[in-house]
Amino acid sequence: MVTCGEAPAFSSRRAYSLASVAANRDRVLLLIGVFKLLKAALLTMTGLAVLVLLPEGVAAYLQCAVSFVGVAPGGQLLGRLTQRLLALDEKTARHLGALALVYAGVFLTEGVGLLLRRRWAEWLTVVVTASFIPFEIYELAVRFGPGKVATLILNAAVAIYLVARRLRDRRSANETRTVRKVG
Repeated sequence: MVTCGEAPAFSSRRAYSLASVAANRDRVLLLIGVFKLLKAALLTMTGLAVLVLLPEGVAAYLQCAVSFVGVAPGGQLLGRLTQRLLALDEKTARHLGALALVYAGVFLTEGVGLLLRRRWAEWLTVVVTASFIPFEIYELAVRFGPGKVATLILNAAVAIYLVARRLRDRRSANETRTVRKVG
């Protein structure tokens, strides 16, 4: 217990461990921010490709890119994706391209805010990330897949981590205010 006028007694070892915990928390936050920026870049490229090339062009470009990389172009995933792209009409393709750009803007905002360690960005990320979880659960129920499970676990972990971080920081701030009032 700290009495009036006394500073809390911390050993240098404890202070070092607290500093390393804070540094690790910042690294996780920065990692989440970089991940959000990567998602923004991918969605921006996808949205622009759909808007500029339309489905036929995107399907042809995708087949060329996959052939260049060396992945078997006859794979089931590529075939299904190409069929779905070709089945889209122009209006739907434009809407999907615009929607991808909107989400890219949201992810860009989240990523930059997290890299700048802004509190609002943490809450924005919690809300946006948690809003996808019901859709991910539905998708898992409709068609189970390991990628969907991984996505659900990752998004839930990000949301839980950021909420815990915000609550821990709030508790710490309240304790600091209490100590100042007593002192």
